[in-house]
Amino acid sequence: MSDEMSAPRKSTHVRYLILAMLFIVSTFSYGDRVVLSIAGISFTKDLHLDPLHMGYLFSGFSWAYVAEQLPSGGMLDRYGAKRVYGISIFCWSLCAVLAGFAGFLAPALAFTVIFALRLLSGLAQAPVFPGNGRIVAAWFPTAERGLASAIFNSSQYFAVVLFAPIMAWIAHTRGWKECFWFLGILGVILTILWFRVIYDVKTHPSITATEISTIEEGGGLGNIGPATTVSGAVGLTWSAVGKLLSNRMLLGIYLGQYCIVTLTWFFLTWFPLYLSQARHMSIMKVGFVATLPALCGSIGGISGGFVSDKLLRAGRSLTFARKTPIIIGMSLSMTMLLCNYINTEWIIILLMSFAFFGKGFGALGWSVISDTSPKGMIGLNGSVFNLIGNIAGITTPIAIGYIVQKTGSFRGALIFVAATALLAIVAYLPIVGTIRRLEPSDLVKSVATT
Repeated sequence: MSDEMSAPRKSTHVRYLILAMLFIVSTFSYGDRVVLSIAGISFTKDLHLDPLHMGYLFSGFSWAYVAEQLPSGGMLDRYGAKRVYGISIFCWSLCAVLAGFAGFLAPALAFTVIFALRLLSGLAQAPVFPGNGRIVAAWFPTAERGLASAIFNSSQYFAVVLFAPIMAWIAHTRGWKECFWFLGILGVILTILWFRVIYDVKTHPSITATEISTIEEGGGLGNIGPATTVSGAVGLTWSAVGKLLSNRMLLGIYLGQYCIVTLTWFFLTWFPLYLSQARHMSIMKVGFVATLPALCGSIGGISGGFVSDKLLRAGRSLTFARKTPIIIGMSLSMTMLLCNYINTEWIIILLMSFAFFGKGFGALGWSVISDTSPKGMIGLNGSVFNLIGNIAGITTPIAIGYIVQKTGSFRGALIFVAATALLAIVAYLPIVGTIRRLEPSDLVKSVATT
């Protein structure tokens, strides 16, 4: 027997390095959104902004982010995730640096410039989560995809844990402009790291044949490059979008994501101001207190993916394994309503921590999209999913700003956010139905029956 035949097949775990990179980049992406809510505690006074103006400023990111979702999906499928994603990181980092310089302008002009830069940042970040979904679908077998998606999705909570105290300290000791400069410079460094780490499965210099086999035999799609190399690839056309929107299962998933993202944008934008204005905490205290609910959200996000994958490996159906954490998580999120009836500070933080944990536990939408997208349409389906979900990034900040402006209280805002958690349960129970991988023929049939 030859040495080659007798040598054990070495196994690598390069896919976890790829996942770590996705987590880090996604954390910085959400850090770019967190910085405005922390810095906003300071510049609401400097720029003379009322709650409704802050609501519009918070929403600025999402107007362009939503508008760019479909084109970004087409770009990911056409040019590949590595190139499109890497350029995205550099562009949003540049926007952050420029936002800091806007602080030298007159208040009215500064508001306009920061709003415009938030639009551009949203435009630049549009490929991030569709790109994450595409890379996870390529690099991970189906039975590991729930945890992998939950890990990169938990970056939204970890971003608060990491950046809220740092930004609060910088804003308190240096000023809010320096918050943007700090994040932007780190983002430029991250761009360089991205291009050194990310590869296609078969071209990664450190991967072994054993790991490639594990990925491909387990359902990983293997390719993050241009979708022209994938059999049956579908580009960005209104016909393709119409086919996706005509499918009942996908419509339920899209609606559920809109509801879940509503909770995300409350926590990313108005939650620090809720602690500052409704609970009268200082900016330094907000920066540190906000980390506890965010840490619970991060733990919840990873736990939800772990539980879902464990259910799948235990032989439960894909439908049961994905829906169960979502329903439990959204139910826990509604505990934030109790904050309207309690004034004890530590109990409020505890309840918000439960709500944050639940939101993370149930945030499995990207796993479901990876499980259900037709081959050749992963980037496009992820973009439609992210587009509809992130309409909440427009509606949530403005709706809460309007509620607070009109009522002078956050009570109605908490009712609004909790109600969307209930709607997410409705979306996944009666509307989604059985969760399964769609084929192009399924979309044709769904058009014929609508």
